[in-house]
Amino acid sequence: MMSNHEVYTTTVNGKSEEKLSDVVRIPWVKKPVTLGSVVAVVCLIIVLTLKALDFNIRYLLLDVKAFFESYGLLGIFIATILAGTVIPLGSPALVVVAASFGLPPILLIIIATVGFTIGMAINYGLAYRFGRPYVVKKLGENKLKSASNLWVKRGWIIYIIFGLIPILPVEVLSLLCGLLKARFDIFLVLTFTTRLVVFTVLVYFGGQIGVWLGTT
Repeated sequence: MMSNHEVYTTTVNGKSEEKLSDVVRIPWVKKPVTLGSVVAVVCLIIVLTLKALDFNIRYLLLDVKAFFESYGLLGIFIATILAGTVIPLGSPALVVVAASFGLPPILLIIIATVGFTIGMAINYGLAYRFGRPYVVKKLGENKLKSASNLWVKRGWIIYIIFGLIPILPVEVLSLLCGLLKARFDIFLVLTFTTRLVVFTVLVYFGGQIGVWLGTT
């Protein structure tokens, strides 16, 4: 029986070395990228439609705003914790919507970042504790091997890149980090800082949408 180290170290010389641009062509990466792009287009269409129908939906927007003001922060916190696992809840989109309805930006950024970091830490801990059988059950053998190849070639760099691009499945790498027992302090710092940057940008973007729609 091979050790985890033997299982997850692969040849990185010659033809096995991939360009970074090739990463998005990997099936388990390409799928969320495609889905994220479609969602972005749909959201853009919805925003433009809302703007065009501003007069007719004014009261609806006010009701939605009241809902977010009452329950939004708690909902965002729970959603980002779950999204930090492998449950695809689309926390970036939720953060943009919440920001567009005027939730306190600083508090929203902190809550979303902390929530996502907690979710990722849960992933790490479960993979660390239950090992390869658990991770294979969550990801599948092929996805795990592909993710481990990326890790061997790029290490923490690929984790940072995935963390800074909302539509990339960084949650997969959190399981791999736990399985390989990567340094937890580095894992936490990189998870928190990359998502802090992401959610700061998204909250600003959502706030600008809110100003444009008149919902903030």
